[in-house]
Amino acid sequence: MFVGGEWQESVTGRSVPVINPSCGESISQAPMCNRKDIDLAVNAAKKAFHSWAATSVAKRTQIMFQYKQLLEEHFADIARLLSIEHGKNLNEAKGSLRRGVEVVDLACGLAGIFKGETLRNVGGGVDYESHRFPLGVCAGITPFNFPAMIPLWMFPIAITCGNTFVLKPSPQTPLTSVRLVELAASAGLPAGVLNLVQGGKEAVDALLDHPDIQAVSFVGSTPVAKYIYQTGTNAGKRVQAAGGAKNYAVITRHAPEESTVKAILSSVFGSSGERCMATSVLIGKDEAVDHFLPLIHDAAAKMRVGRTDGDDMPDMGPVISKEHLERIHGYIKSGIEEGARLVLDGRKLRVENAGNGYFIGPTIFDHVMARMRIAKEEIFGPVLSIMRVPDLYTAIEQINKSPYGNAVVIFTNDGEQARKIQDRANCGMVGINVGVPAPMALFPFSGWKKSFFGDLHVQSREGIDFYTKKKVIMKRWFASDALSETVF
Repeated sequence: MFVGGEWQESVTGRSVPVINPSCGESISQAPMCNRKDIDLAVNAAKKAFHSWAATSVAKRTQIMFQYKQLLEEHFADIARLLSIEHGKNLNEAKGSLRRGVEVVDLACGLAGIFKGETLRNVGGGVDYESHRFPLGVCAGITPFNFPAMIPLWMFPIAITCGNTFVLKPSPQTPLTSVRLVELAASAGLPAGVLNLVQGGKEAVDALLDHPDIQAVSFVGSTPVAKYIYQTGTNAGKRVQAAGGAKNYAVITRHAPEESTVKAILSSVFGSSGERCMATSVLIGKDEAVDHFLPLIHDAAAKMRVGRTDGDDMPDMGPVISKEHLERIHGYIKSGIEEGARLVLDGRKLRVENAGNGYFIGPTIFDHVMARMRIAKEEIFGPVLSIMRVPDLYTAIEQINKSPYGNAVVIFTNDGEQARKIQDRANCGMVGINVGVPAPMALFPFSGWKKSFFGDLHVQSREGIDFYTKKKVIMKRWFASDALSETVF
């Protein structure tokens, strides 16, 4: 734990192993904090809030500039640590870390957005102005799959807005967050502004219930996101809770061939499919599927899968845990039993020198029907389901039946088809010949439906709006007899 500017042990003395998924061996221990631990962290954040909120925005952004410099200096080491504890290959680790650093960039320039508005002489000599104020103590609860990017979505914006922060990462990947917090402290953050706790549901519930926490940010599965949102809002807190997804990619016969295959492989199998922006279902007419499926199959079958904790650079690493691997196997079995055609079976993969690592290769199903579990539920693994439809309208209808609403992609050279997808698909992010339409920090990460619970998303101006409240001031001045005698 990092509380009030100091590293300390949890009062519980309980911990869980942090497992390297490339070999199945323990590399560290993560403490399982309880309510007493959470109280210590929140009290430290509360104590630091008023002086930090009174610190000029120029000073706060200068600390962010220093933090950005430290992140750049230690970029390679952070990416390596992330790769070891999560299982991303090094390029994926660097890419996700870069996306997090982009949010620090946004925080460095926050003053230009943070400033209020004015309007003179609104009526009867009354002038209006608005100002942003920080909320107080905020908390972030982050998942295992992006241990650098998602914490960096949250606390740099929150603290630069003048809030103090308590971060609770996943106990499966806590080490990257420890390093991020170490560097933030080295950048000059005052004690108590940024605090780190560890743990599971007990720690989460303590954060959600704590009366001194004003806002909670969360990223994870949809059932947990819904729980976080309902529990947090019932306790009177602001909550932004990003959930899971079932993302579709529409493929057309005349899509650009080489770039389309490359984008599909990256979207489906990147990070071993463990991301909420992964393409899960490829949907198209027979002629398009028949043309592209052999190309996708052959390219996926050639992907190198291996350990990510050494000098080798595989195309794909392990999944996060033995339990998650068994869950993915269960979905593959379900797809076979329900009648889908398994055209590439990742269960046959054998990785040399992997010990008890959690590996599965790229897996592809064809002739998937909408009623099947693999078509409806989030697998969160390297499994692609292919659905065949007679036309684009049926594809859009099927996409919109999904309870999720993160992203949809279309691969096409037809502008009319692209326009229909971007206008009619009920989701918050659309890619046109872009495999992973995750926006940079200047735009919101804009999930819809059961992919997001709340009103204001992370990143961009929405993220700043989430971590601030506005005060409107109306001014009217009257002439003073005493002053009028001395006026020029």
